[in-house]
Amino acid sequence: MINSKKEQPGFDRRMSKDEINACPIAQWTGPVYVVRNKDELSEAMHKLGGQTLLGFDTETRPAFSKKESYLPSLLQLASKTEVFIFQLKYLGLARPLRDILADPSIVKTGVSLNYDIRELKKISNFKSAGFVDLGSLAKKVNIKNHGLRGLAAVLLGFRISKGAQTSNWAKDELTPRQIQYAATDAWVGRKLHQSLKQQTVSKDAT
Repeated sequence: MINSKKEQPGFDRRMSKDEINACPIAQWTGPVYVVRNKDELSEAMHKLGGQTLLGFDTETRPAFSKKESYLPSLLQLASKTEVFIFQLKYLGLARPLRDILADPSIVKTGVSLNYDIRELKKISNFKSAGFVDLGSLAKKVNIKNHGLRGLAAVLLGFRISKGAQTSNWAKDELTPRQIQYAATDAWVGRKLHQSLKQQTVSKDAT
């Protein structure tokens, strides 16, 4: 995290692309589970039991023309120690996943959540609860960068790679690069929520 005693260019103005690119790259290095069948889903739900804060993200096969449109391919959830990548082409939005997405006692945090939730509801409807958008938290403490990459640079002092962003997320077998990318985005979302909550508490105390 950026030392609060040093100049913090991302707090009084928007951190530029060049400044972000000057930050070192970081990625999730812990366990990642790609979930694609009922047994794996049951094991994932067991591991996620009792969690109250999850990094959240989705990935969708990119569309390169106006005639193309795809439903989300992946749903990622990150706990403190593990990341789970659910392949929705095999699972659909299974009941255990809908239960997590509708549970107000479990905070699910990430960026552009309204879009992700709307797209997931096209697979199976659910009543969303417990979602916290990082961009909204950033605005409360006057941070000008609201995207995942910019917030990581401002608050955590590193950048995340976007190299796999436009890859085919609907593939039967995800590549190691795709798995790393998807896991990192969810992990960073959780870390940013913790950092932003600390910033909010510090601001309220002044």
